[in-house]
Amino acid sequence: MGTSSAFGGQGGRTPLIPSWLGDAGAPPVAPDGAPNGGDEIPNGPAQEPPAPVTPPVPPTRPPIPLLADPARFSAARNNFSRFAASGGRDRRNLGRAMSHYVGSSSGGARAAAVRMGSARGAGSRLLGFLSDAVARGATEALRSLNLGALAGRPIEEIFLGMSDYVCPDGGSIDEGIAREAFIETIADLAAAGITELDGLSADQVQTVFELYATNAIEARLCNDIGMKIIILPADSREAAGVQAQLKDFILRAVSDALTTTSTAVAALTPDRVLQFVGGVYEQAFEILRTMGEGEAEGE
Repeated sequence: MGTSSAFGGQGGRTPLIPSWLGDAGAPPVAPDGAPNGGDEIPNGPAQEPPAPVTPPVPPTRPPIPLLADPARFSAARNNFSRFAASGGRDRRNLGRAMSHYVGSSSGGARAAAVRMGSARGAGSRLLGFLSDAVARGATEALRSLNLGALAGRPIEEIFLGMSDYVCPDGGSIDEGIAREAFIETIADLAAAGITELDGLSADQVQTVFELYATNAIEARLCNDIGMKIIILPADSREAAGVQAQLKDFILRAVSDALTTTSTAVAALTPDRVLQFVGGVYEQAFEILRTMGEGEAEGE
């Protein structure tokens, strides 16, 4: 959970989803600079004023919360603190933390998926590249990114060389989460038995994406609830166990989300990748909420 050390948690007044304001612009201006409708016809007969024109009604847009509940992360944070303080033994509080995080703090699974932001784009670029590598071969896929010199190298080196493509560095917290998740995914590859890009199987493509999505959701959650200020066990082994349980909980949700889709991950076309990734995140958050409720009830 390397991202958690960089940020103390979202402020409660941060909007759930960044707001936007439409700008209809200024009224049209006549060629001489005067507002339209303001000219008079010199030496001409008096004219009736033009009938008022009803402005067009803008299309209806779904409401976006401009200011969320200042304490929206409190329940998730407090329950996770109790779980951590127990050394990972109090699974009910882990369940309550997950349920509150998705259902109340994030505004539901769909809103939670939207908030993944840069991690959705990064996951899409990663998955698109891996699908291309399976379809055309690793060398051709790398050449398409002007990274042909990496062909034949171990997959960790290739992924490090692809970092700026998968996760452009923009400096925001959201972009930092996406990049940190990708770096952690590279570290996870060896344990998953994935060492070469050449000959990558469809199952391995799914595993790589599963690891990335898990790391991204974990990093998002830890930044939101402020892992810096959560009390972890003094025993380093217990603290590592708490972190491992959190990651495993999220991994189970992501894995189940991928299992429920009928789409072959490695066969995705470029125009469908982003939609697919967004759907996986949404489904994973919904499963997280359901799993959390089950743990909270002691199931």
